[in-house]
Amino acid sequence: MKKHSLTLIVLLLLVASLAACAPAAAPTAAPTQPPAPTAAPTQPPAPTAAPTEAPTVAPTQPPAPTAAPTVAPTAAPTKPAAGGPNELMLATTTSTQDSGLLDYLLPMFEEQFGVKVNVVAVGSGQAMKLGEEGNADVLLVHSPAAEKTFMDAKHGVRREDVMYNDFIIIGPEKDPAGIKGMKTAKEAFAKLAETKSTFISRGDDSGTHNKEKAIWKAAAIEPKGDWYVSAGQGMGAVLNMANEQQAYTLSDRATYLARSKEGLDLVILVEGDKALFNPYGVIAVNPDKGAHIKNDLANKFIDWITSVPVQEKIQQFGVKDFGQTLFTPSSKPWQDAKGTSGG
Repeated sequence: MKKHSLTLIVLLLLVASLAACAPAAAPTAAPTQPPAPTAAPTQPPAPTAAPTEAPTVAPTQPPAPTAAPTVAPTAAPTKPAAGGPNELMLATTTSTQDSGLLDYLLPMFEEQFGVKVNVVAVGSGQAMKLGEEGNADVLLVHSPAAEKTFMDAKHGVRREDVMYNDFIIIGPEKDPAGIKGMKTAKEAFAKLAETKSTFISRGDDSGTHNKEKAIWKAAAIEPKGDWYVSAGQGMGAVLNMANEQQAYTLSDRATYLARSKEGLDLVILVEGDKALFNPYGVIAVNPDKGAHIKNDLANKFIDWITSVPVQEKIQQFGVKDFGQTLFTPSSKPWQDAKGTSGG
């Protein structure tokens, strides 16, 4: 009996232990359900796909804004230097500006033809350089040798005589170098070099500067030293410098007379030498320089400034204020009208 009881007890304990193991199996089954939540995280690829498509399309659009700026800058340089169709670019020597001649003449041309004249007043050499580069339509200059070179090189297509005046050697009234009344410019220049008297040179490759260099060459002198000052300036500025330093210089008569009305304290010391002759010419720039060159307006200007009525205006310029003309007409139409052609 005890043996059976013992056996029963062992069986009961075995059942109890099995019952204890049964609940542990239930929890192990539950963890097998999480795959459902892990499947949900696999859906985000849909949102990630949308952003990857949107950015790849957006970056391809910027080329449109970048194309606009590249067109504007390249188009700007094609504008003609002279401006609109009714504008004429005139490159000229400073003497026509400083003397007041352009202020006197150009309004008449602008009113008659409805054209705006834009003026660049520099030395004759620089004016011709502007023409050579296609940055002017017409030139009004006074450097015969350089003008011939310009025309021979086909930079210009038409040249006409306009007027002339003369160069003068001016300096302080006390004239420490003693050149007053000398008959030739080269004699006066030789004396200036000998006495080392301060001389202000244009030094700007202008018609006046070229004339000065020709006189030094005729005198067989190479000017150098502290007494010789190369200004690199226009006629008006050089006259101011010479006045301040009470120095000598070479000037065209028109600019000198015009500035004498503004307190210039220098006097004419040498004049009348044939070597001091100062002719002015007008040149139409070759239209092959570019489509912007206004050859038609340039020729209108040339025809106008060489015409008899305008030549008469040139002859009258300065008479009222100075008792003499500042420029003498010399165009072919003027000479033909006066019967002086070939004279």
